[in-house]
Order: sequence, then C-alpha cells, then structure tokens
Amino acid sequence: MLEPISVSIASLNLATLAPMLILISGGLIILCIDLIAKNLSKQLYVVLSILFLLLDLGAVLGYQGAVRGFFDVMLVDGISILSQAIILFASMLFIPLALTSKRFHEYTFPEYFALFLFMISGFQFMVSSDNLILIFIGLELGSLALYTLIAMHNRDRSFEAAIKYFTMGAMAAGFFVMGALILYALTGTVEIAKMIPVLEARNYDPIVAVLAAVSFLIAALGFKLSQVPFHTWTPDVYEGSSAALAGYMSVVPKIAGFVVAIRIFEFLIHANIVWVQYVLYTIVVITMTLSNIMALVQQDVKRMLAYSSISHAGFVMAAIVIGTTQANSALFLYWVLFLFTNLGAFAMLWVSRHKSKIWHDRFDHPYTKFSGMISIMPFGAVVMGLFMMSLAGVPPFSLFWGKLYLMGAAVNAGFIWLAIIMAINSAISIYYYLKLVVYMFLHDPIENEGTIYVKNASTALKTIIGFSTVVTIFAFLLINPLLEIITAYVKASGF
Repeated sequence: MLEPISVSIASLNLATLAPMLILISGGLIILCIDLIAKNLSKQLYVVLSILFLLLDLGAVLGYQGAVRGFFDVMLVDGISILSQAIILFASMLFIPLALTSKRFHEYTFPEYFALFLFMISGFQFMVSSDNLILIFIGLELGSLALYTLIAMHNRDRSFEAAIKYFTMGAMAAGFFVMGALILYALTGTVEIAKMIPVLEARNYDPIVAVLAAVSFLIAALGFKLSQVPFHTWTPDVYEGSSAALAGYMSVVPKIAGFVVAIRIFEFLIHANIVWVQYVLYTIVVITMTLSNIMALVQQDVKRMLAYSSISHAGFVMAAIVIGTTQANSALFLYWVLFLFTNLGAFAMLWVSRHKSKIWHDRFDHPYTKFSGMISIMPFGAVVMGLFMMSLAGVPPFSLFWGKLYLMGAAVNAGFIWLAIIMAINSAISIYYYLKLVVYMFLHDPIENEGTIYVKNASTALKTIIGFSTVVTIFAFLLINPLLEIITAYVKASGF
C-alpha cells in the first residue's frame, strides 16, 4: 500500500505566489464592492487599483525567500523581480488615466479595473516561471483580460480590434502549446532549465522534432512581440484601442514576452543550437527594417507609432540574439526608457481624442490634425516634439542612451553588422518622427470642426505626461544608477 505524500506548507514557499494573489484578490474585492454598492465613483476603483499595485510592488521588491516555490514551478530570480517591477510601475502610470473625461465610458465599469488587475497577474506569472505550463496559463490569463479591455472601448473599430487580437492570440497560443508538447515528448519535462541537458545528451536527435518545437515557439512569441512576419495584427489593434491602452500594450505585454524569450531562446543559443541564433538574427533585421519602411508611408500618427513600436521591439529583440549579460541589461534599460517616452506619446494622442467630433472619417489622428499645433497648443507641441526626438534616438533624450548601450553590447559581442543595421534603422526612423514635428511647427493650422487639442487634459493626464517628459529630458542623470541596479538583477539570474 502506497504511503501518502506529505507536503509541508513551508516547503511550498507560498510567498512566491503572494504578488499574484494580491492582484487577484484585489480584482475580486472590486467586483464584490460593485455587487454590494452600485454606481460608486470610478475614483474609488482607481485608488483601490493603485493601492493593490503598490502592495504588489512591495511584495515583489521585499521578497527574500528561496528562488523556487510551489512545487518548483515558480521561479523568482533577478529577472523576474526586475520585470515585475517594470510591469507594476508602468501599470501605476497607466491606471490614473481613467480619471479623464467621462465620455470614455469603459472607465466607469468596475469590471475594467478588475480585469486590469487580473491581466497584470497573468503577466507576472509569465515572468516568474520557467515551467511552460505556468507560462502558458499566465499568457492566456493576461491575453484574455486584454482582449476584453480593448473591446470595452465601445467603438466598432474597437470590437474589430479585439476580435483580430483574439484570433491571432488564439493562433499564437496553439503554436505555443504545440512547441511545448513536442519538447515535453522529447525531454519528459516542461521546465526549460531541465530540457537543455536532456537535449544535449541526445545530441538534439531527432533534429526535425527539435526544429519543429523551436519553430512553433518562435512563431508564438513572435505574435506576442510583434515580430515580422507575425506583426500584422498590431497596427489595426492599436488603432482600434484607446490611445492610452495602445501605449500600455506597446510596453507591458512585450516585457513579459521578452522575459519568456530570454528564458527559452538564450538557453538554446548557449547550448550551441546555432540555427536558432541565425533565425532570430534574420527576424530581428527584417522586423526593424520592414516596420520602419511601413511607418514611413503611414498617414495616421497612431498607426505610425504602432509600426514604430514594432521597430523598437525588433531593436530590443537583438539583445536576445547577442545573449550576453551586457545585452540583457541593455534590454531592460532600453525598455524602461521606452516605457516613459512611448506611453507619454500615446497619452498626448489621448488629450485630443473625442468620440463625436472626428477629424477624419478613416483616421483618428491624421498628421494634418496636428498642423500648426505650436500656434494653438504650444506646450503640447513642444512635449510631443520631445517624445518624437527621444523615440528617434536624438541625444541627449532618453532612448538615445538605450540605443547607444544596446549597440555597444552588439559591438562588444562581435555583432558588428547587427550594430550597423541597428544604426541605419535608427537613422531611417528619424524621418517619420520628424514628419510629425514638421506638421506641428512648420505648417499653418487647418480649420476643422473636429479640431480639439486639450479636451481630455485632466490633472491626472497632465501629471503623467509631465512625469514622462521629465524622465525623457533628464534620463542621462538616471542611466548609471539604473544600469547598476539592472545589471545586478540580471547577473543574479545567471544571464
């Protein structure tokens, strides 16, 4: 007769689950409050959301326990803590945007805030495990909540965007499951760290099966990270989403995807599966180049920023190809700086958005809408111009330092041609960023009944844009302290 297996609570190390449980509990509490008392002010839900995010951040940064937990499926290493901190900080920047005009009715629903917290917990699960099953659960939890948040914007284009994102996300989920299934069949484990020794012992035989598994995973993460040719959903989904949510989507889901890509692909590259590096190298180059070319011909600023975010994702994906500690540190540094600049740029679009007074039948934010903005809204034009300069990598603004450090990592690792291609693409991007600056500063204002520049300029929105502007301008003061912190966490994870 088999003896029962006893598991002590201490051995489970439940503290590794605490950050996610805080947010899941927060979402449930918000739903329960709504059941008890209807029609409460959305300010309450904003404050509660920020409170739970702060508690979560405290649990993440204050964690002092073992790296592994909960039957070893949780992995709380340096990269996990670093990426969770970025996710939570970005979320705390985003959620006050709910305190904008009442016309954006999705913010009046408590379900919006509950889904938002559930979504973040899913991303936290993704970055806090090397178990493919738990990564998949986190991926789906975050994605399903995000689909709903997009649809709640209550526009025909928003419903279309949510359906497109759901369809492409379902395909990506299928690819991820197929890749994980093949790797499990080959190795007998779903933990990434345990797969590599088994594959090495078998000399990666059968090579066809390994090739198929990795190809499925590249496709799955390619969808989530908007890598060419898996990027086609991105411009339409960003265009259909609210400008603020589009900016959030360009940052937070991608950092979760980058961490999963680091855990999977850098293991394979360091295990001398050379073709994986070649495939990723090709995808990175095509992603940066093609998205830049597509951005050149866009007539809408939001679609231009969508293609711009694809280019930046390809730029950062180069760090995974390089695979050194400096490159991984550069990845996180770049994305922290990108967080402020890109969220600020999308928030500036949110200032001028109105549901009934539409400038153009096809586009919400055509370039012509910003003609002569310096005459109508001088401060806004200057701030938007600063964000464009930063995204283009013009010194001394924030993303210049991120690009410089990442290209330096490429040169130091011997990827000279990759660094040259990155520099060329940065030069190309200057054109379409400056195109908006030219419209704002050098064109005359155009009279149109849809001309609205400051309709949604609430105090919360002004504060967040101001904070993003300060970081964008004075980032050079933060580079060395940020690098020291980031490098310490990356080295602690062994990457």
